[in-house]
Amino acid sequence: MDDIALRFGVALGLGMLIGLERERIKASEGGLGVRTFALIALGGALAGYLDMHLQQRTLALLMFGAFALLVLCMYVVTALRGDPGITTETSALLCFVLGVLCTWGELQVASWVAVALTLLLALRDWLHALARRIEPADVKATLQFAIVTLIVLPLVPDQTFGPGTLDVINPHKIWLMVVLISGINFASYVLIKFSGSEHGIGIAGLLGGFVSSTAVTLGFSQRSREPGADASALGLGILLAWTVMFFRVAVMAAVIDGALGLALARAMGVLCATSLLACWLLWRRRDRRGRGQVPATHNPFELSQAIQFGLLFGVVVFVSKAAQQYLGDAGVYLASGLAGLTDVDAITLAMADLAKSDEQALVLAARAILVAVLANTLVKGAMAVGMGSKELRRVTLPASLLLLGAGATAALLV
Repeated sequence: MDDIALRFGVALGLGMLIGLERERIKASEGGLGVRTFALIALGGALAGYLDMHLQQRTLALLMFGAFALLVLCMYVVTALRGDPGITTETSALLCFVLGVLCTWGELQVASWVAVALTLLLALRDWLHALARRIEPADVKATLQFAIVTLIVLPLVPDQTFGPGTLDVINPHKIWLMVVLISGINFASYVLIKFSGSEHGIGIAGLLGGFVSSTAVTLGFSQRSREPGADASALGLGILLAWTVMFFRVAVMAAVIDGALGLALARAMGVLCATSLLACWLLWRRRDRRGRGQVPATHNPFELSQAIQFGLLFGVVVFVSKAAQQYLGDAGVYLASGLAGLTDVDAITLAMADLAKSDEQALVLAARAILVAVLANTLVKGAMAVGMGSKELRRVTLPASLLLLGAGATAALLV
């Protein structure tokens, strides 16, 4: 009996949870509220009790049929008033089913569904605003990527190819890495799409770092030559983008191999702390009026971009393995440094994959990633010094040298 009371109590609580969110909408648009949803959940729980404990399945089905008919009538009335949406009606049907699940003993499943439903209802305005920012081309590219990932990925051969001892090219693993990097890029893309493109210089650099710290460095360096440009604010945006890159590298490595993520945590932590210290010093001199653009660039789920990254990742994996085999550890560091001159994502994932498959290579992989990061920082620092104004050079040159020195020190912590 206590168990039955608990199940009915959970059903009542979940109905009230959904109803509380609907009550907020009811105040402005009318419709069902917290009491109605609580009653619906209790009705579902009673139907489930009749079915499971009293073996009255026909009566339970009649209850559901009557409730569904009531919901249908409610929809007809609201549609005639000019509101064709069915969100509330669908929520009511799901609430009834949640009550049934509770008396069937599926309390955890019912709780998960109720929380997910409430979250979707609460995020209505956010989701609508996001949908308005998404272009048809974005939807098409995302659907294409979903098809290739969910349908083609299981068909991609999960075996290695290559000459002799260099059989390290695994198409299945390569595409998994493409999915990972595209997922990270897509999250950044959605963030910028929703928040808009124009922000203060600092926020623009921070958001831009999720997309491309190199692009931020290039754009802000060129802007520093404009009359009246504030080098301190632009330098702050550049350094914030670099800081995001350090953090992003550590997260990507940890996703593939947790041990490598821990090995990199201290080194990347030193770089992040150093960069943030420079940011704090520049923040005190910033121009609050400065604005910056954060372009979302292309949709990161565009197939051509995904394929290009997959090819790059495959080449980096092959070259790194060949360098390790013929030149030893020094060859891996050389390959990492060269790869880092243009991109750190591919070499990070390649080294993470190496560390996952060979525990003995953990330190080698961590230091190789650090070499790539420092090479990338060197290139961006040279870009800011060479293309930026004299004032920006005074800001970014000391910061770049400080970061390179911190990186060399951080190598001892790996």
